[in-house]
Amino acid sequence: MSMTDPIADMLTRIRNGAKAKRKAVDVPASNVKREIARVLIQERFLKDMVELPDNRQGILRLYLKYSREDMPIIKGLQRISRPGLRKFYGLDELKKMGTRQVGISILSTSQGVMTNVEAFKKGLGGEAICNIW
Repeated sequence: MSMTDPIADMLTRIRNGAKAKRKAVDVPASNVKREIARVLIQERFLKDMVELPDNRQGILRLYLKYSREDMPIIKGLQRISRPGLRKFYGLDELKKMGTRQVGISILSTSQGVMTNVEAFKKGLGGEAICNIW
């Protein structure tokens, strides 16, 4: 059975793993998921990522991060653009977001996957993948 939205599946696995206080979650690997995980590690929402080989596409093991009180660092994770309804942010929307948003947005731009702050600094717009706080 093919999956309609593999990125939403990845985000749901992270959200559910954090609620269940799991140490790590496994997701099927792809280049976009790898880049999203890289941004989440860079922004300190995840500890680490390890690629595990299998007979198909590979598996990404994402290590979740918790506070000293054993509370998940990730409070919320929301998919924005989806296959049935794409959402793009231009430079004007990114400028407005910077002042009123809690957390970060992850965008897919012409120069790769990055946060809304990085995209604004580079003067780029792009497809909004998700919000995380």
